[in-house]
Amino acid sequence: MSSLAVRKAQPAAGTTPGAAQGPPLRRRIAFVPTVTLLLGAVYCLLPVAWVVIAATKSGRELFSTFTFLPGTGFAQNLSDLSAYRDGVYWRWMGNSALYAGLGALLSTAVSAVSGYALATYRFRGRETLFNVLLAGVLMPPVILAVPQYLLLAEADLTDSYLSVLLPQILSPYGVYLARIYAAAAVPADVVEAGRMDGAGEWRIFTRLALPMMVPGLVTVFLFQFVAVWNNFLLPYIMLSDDEKFPITLGLHTLLEQGANTPALYTLVITGAFLAVLPLVALFLVVQRFWSLDLLSGAVKS
Repeated sequence: MSSLAVRKAQPAAGTTPGAAQGPPLRRRIAFVPTVTLLLGAVYCLLPVAWVVIAATKSGRELFSTFTFLPGTGFAQNLSDLSAYRDGVYWRWMGNSALYAGLGALLSTAVSAVSGYALATYRFRGRETLFNVLLAGVLMPPVILAVPQYLLLAEADLTDSYLSVLLPQILSPYGVYLARIYAAAAVPADVVEAGRMDGAGEWRIFTRLALPMMVPGLVTVFLFQFVAVWNNFLLPYIMLSDDEKFPITLGLHTLLEQGANTPALYTLVITGAFLAVLPLVALFLVVQRFWSLDLLSGAVKS
């Protein structure tokens, strides 16, 4: 019995005495990505938390209290911001809603038609055209801003709403996403069945393909809306009338004036906080469409 116990206590052949420490080591290694993600989340959310808290402080509290200690001046800041130049801030917010909402909607429509055509039809030069679009994805917007200004200046469209809207309609990244999603979500058999039933190409697209592409197009709309809402360089180059400014450019002008009038800093911070709320609300609404798509896919499968 003693010899049997000794043999059971010995490690099996081909193993090492430290092999029993394997699972704890794997848990420690798996712990590293979690810590990295938490640090990344803190890095991204810390400025947002600062803006939210600073928006509650009055001008005196902003420079005299602890950074992350809430203040008592949010209502006054909101009132001062609304009263500044007869409410020009809300004009900027309305301009941003127009640029981002209409621009993202038109861009999504163009991306849907273009992506579907590139995914469904076979024609000469299709891959070359798609590669050119991919090159446009890699092109920094700052390179295109000056040529766009020169083209629109020739058409006498600078310092107008169209000068900000028109360059946003064609999104190479949106077309790329729409093509990838159309190729995956729209079966070729469905398109062929529609043609055999006598439906035209436009009817096939609007009645058959478009409903299948909705979740992908919602993603395109969200990306384009956020990109246009946060765009600063293009309006900065195109516009000179501050009544047409989007919120990004309007807050920039407030910040520049704050260098000489420190009291405007509280308006800038409060305005930046309010400017984030539409993006958060849009994301929460769009999330519903993604959830519905996942549930419908699970039911169909």
